[in-house]
Amino acid sequence: MARWFVALTPLTGAILFPLVIPITIHRFGISYGVFAALILSTIWFVLMLRTSEMPH
Repeated sequence: MARWFVALTPLTGAILFPLVIPITIHRFGISYGVFAALILSTIWFVLMLRTSEMPH
């Protein structure tokens, strides 16, 4: 896996999450905001696990 993708995964999630959730809540309501937070955090968590570099 490309090192740049591994390095940008936590940074991208940390920047996108606080931007996307308030916009979603403002436009669509609290229930869609909670649903978007759940989906976005799950995708972010899975990507972080898939791209983690564990020692062998």
